[in-house]
Amino acid sequence: CVKISSMSGHSKWATIKRQKGAADIKRGQTFTKGANAITIAVKQGGSGDPDANPRLRMVMDAARGVNMPKDNMQRAIDRGLGKLPGQALEEVLYEGFGPPVGGGKVAFMVEGVTDNKLRTLQEVKNIFERNGGSLAGTGAVSYMFERKGEIKVKSKGGSRDDEMLELIDLGAEDVDEFLDENIQRYLVYTGGSELNTMGTKITQAGFGVESQELVYKPTNLVEITDKDLARKVLNFAGKLEELDDVQKVYANFDIPEELMQ
Repeated sequence: CVKISSMSGHSKWATIKRQKGAADIKRGQTFTKGANAITIAVKQGGSGDPDANPRLRMVMDAARGVNMPKDNMQRAIDRGLGKLPGQALEEVLYEGFGPPVGGGKVAFMVEGVTDNKLRTLQEVKNIFERNGGSLAGTGAVSYMFERKGEIKVKSKGGSRDDEMLELIDLGAEDVDEFLDENIQRYLVYTGGSELNTMGTKITQAGFGVESQELVYKPTNLVEITDKDLARKVLNFAGKLEELDDVQKVYANFDIPEELMQ
């Protein structure tokens, strides 16, 4: 069934990062993360041509969104093609639980890219343990998330309800709505294999597609209503994202808008 809902979990975390200035992550670090994502996309897709490699096209669009210079992107592509020296990069995925939040635990999925898996594992483990959380084994958390395509869409300027229904008619499985910089925007979810097709449909319908990516979307949420606990969970997520080797952090918290400020 199709759902229309307000934003929660990873989506809220993504929004608060933008409001804080990408979680105060340094510009150079952002470029490094973007370059690593491009290199991995080239390796996995077997091509340095974004027209022939949909994943590469997505990460290059994201890199342009943070104003990464073209030279940096080209070096990352060349590294993925094996044209430049350097240690091989690998994708890593960690699962765990964040600091206690009363009666429940917030589940976290952490995506990374690294040239040293042991170093990255230790860095991630240290943040979990020093903040009252715990790193878990494969499968301990992932069953609480679904792999989905997420498309960030800018309103055409029409009625919110009409636009959300139009997005569903185009084939969206789920639509979240939110205001960002006083502009109505939507997060459209679709099956991972349908991501590029759905993005094209939305663009052809006159909406502005601002980004599209594969995400881990939580299937059940942990509600946090205490301000101090909310701050603790958000600070924990921020510490994970500040690690050089971490690309994305997903969580299943649900924090009311007034506590997100």
